[in-house]
Amino acid sequence: MTKVLIVDDDEMVRLTVRTMLQRKGYQVDEACDGNDGLKALQRADYDLVITDIIMPDCEGIEFIKGALQARPDRKIIAMSGGGRIRNTEFLDLAKKCGAKAVLAKPFEPEELMTAVGQAMQ
Repeated sequence: MTKVLIVDDDEMVRLTVRTMLQRKGYQVDEACDGNDGLKALQRADYDLVITDIIMPDCEGIEFIKGALQARPDRKIIAMSGGGRIRNTEFLDLAKKCGAKAVLAKPFEPEELMTAVGQAMQ
């Protein structure tokens, strides 16, 4: 079974993504920010990590760099709604930092599954 870690400060986003993935048979864990996500990666190995970009404390770009420093082949999907200014340039930066796929919020279940497929290749 594929293990996925979702890192997002928005509980509703985590619930929504978790539900979509569990319906497809994925095992899912959650972290509420980048620091919590990095701790989770130390405790367990995940086949895929899905992270928000704009979060308090340890934001997504910092999290991606830390996650890839520990394991450069880690498969990561970055997602963002751009915050209050709806800026999705963060997704381009996430891709440059090593994210295998990106998602602009809000997204449809099919878009999530397409991104998962891209990241897992």
